[in-house]
Amino acid sequence: MESDKPTELTGVDLPEPEEKRCEGNRLPELRLVLLGWRWPGKSLTGNTILGREEFHLERAAEFSVKRETEVDGRKVTIVDTPGWFSAQATPMMYQKEMLRSVSMCSPGPHAFLLVVPVGMFTETDRVRIEENLALFGEDVWKHTLLVFTWAEILKQKTIERHIRREGRELQWVVDKCKKRYCVINNHIFGDHRQLPSLMENIEKLVAEEAGPFRPQTEENTAQSQTSLKANNENLNPNAAKEERELGARPKRNCSFSLLQPGNEDGPQNLIEGVSD
Repeated sequence: MESDKPTELTGVDLPEPEEKRCEGNRLPELRLVLLGWRWPGKSLTGNTILGREEFHLERAAEFSVKRETEVDGRKVTIVDTPGWFSAQATPMMYQKEMLRSVSMCSPGPHAFLLVVPVGMFTETDRVRIEENLALFGEDVWKHTLLVFTWAEILKQKTIERHIRREGRELQWVVDKCKKRYCVINNHIFGDHRQLPSLMENIEKLVAEEAGPFRPQTEENTAQSQTSLKANNENLNPNAAKEERELGARPKRNCSFSLLQPGNEDGPQNLIEGVSD
């Protein structure tokens, strides 16, 4: 007679869940890495999520910096990385710091927040994004959420219309991110009405990709660095003369009152009244 007692499995490794979720299928912790140019809102986006100024906006930021906070009862870890330029190659030191950001939020970030300001976007900007994200391997795109900042410029225009008007360069980035994007205003701290939407988008990304980003092997990382170095050496040496080092940037006719002395992270003589 067969027993109703469940059969015990021995010598079999059952798969562990990617990460334990708390009530309501909600992750108890989120680990985020900020990526983007040196000055169009990357660090300030981190401050917006934190609800306070923790990431300083000095233009000479050369290291990845980790900060932690609690958002709606959940621990959130944010790593800000060195920003890159538009018209010149990213220094090797910055590349290494960008890669180090992954180990700073072990076992891996739930999402990379690629910060791009609403405004002008060129082919040079697209290429720079492609080169820098290549450091992390092709899988990085599955875990990247495109975050549009300086949304005040949109006024009554939708972000979808903006993406269409900017053309194929920006559309390429949107497609690589699997059309995952959101908009955020960085001049609001505290009770920010757009943060719940941002967190919801990150949760959805993690669910769709069955967990956080998994770091590359050392061999694949070395290959990525070799490939990026080759790309840098092939860049047009006159590119810096043809285009300023601003990267994607807001339109020149916009105006904000956010710029404070000592906090600007971009040339004030080029775009008056615009801050990070």
